[in-house]
Amino acid sequence: MPDVVIVDRMLPGISGDELCRELRAASDVPIMMLTALGEVEDRIDGFAFGVDDYLAKPFSMRELSLRIAALVRRSHAAQAASGELRAGAFAIDLLRRRAWVRGDEIALTSREYELLVFLVRNDDRALGRDEILREVWGWTVGDLSTVTVHVRRLREKVEEDPQDPRHLLTEWGVGYRFVARGDG
Repeated sequence: MPDVVIVDRMLPGISGDELCRELRAASDVPIMMLTALGEVEDRIDGFAFGVDDYLAKPFSMRELSLRIAALVRRSHAAQAASGELRAGAFAIDLLRRRAWVRGDEIALTSREYELLVFLVRNDDRALGRDEILREVWGWTVGDLSTVTVHVRRLREKVEEDPQDPRHLLTEWGVGYRFVARGDG
């Protein structure tokens, strides 16, 4: 699941308004309407279709960047307040320490759970094994193969094909990267 969806009201094939309705019916992902239609009534209509923010053209790239960051920040705060963490096919109940992949609950050891939470919170970020060891185990010194073994075990539980992972990727020379979308 993306952090933010940016939609133009005037799209070929489908109206941006209809796309927003469909997105809102299926997800709580933050939606930003980015369009040339900037009249008050246009903005009101956009919010009625379920957008979280509305930005009329022309706009500054800095303003767009800051608005996106604010939407992501609010979205993550709402997830944390609800005790739920979601990323693509992954759902984690932080209060009950339970996790699901593609709707199926997975049995995790305590350390596997902490590793999964850390990886999901750092979606699409290359993480060194030393950073993972420090953040998940709380160790500043230790055997980095501990991380390798736990990642392998976690792959066996979350990947459809652990030999061809789509979510828990090896970053050669760095460590690992978790990718929620896992499309390839």
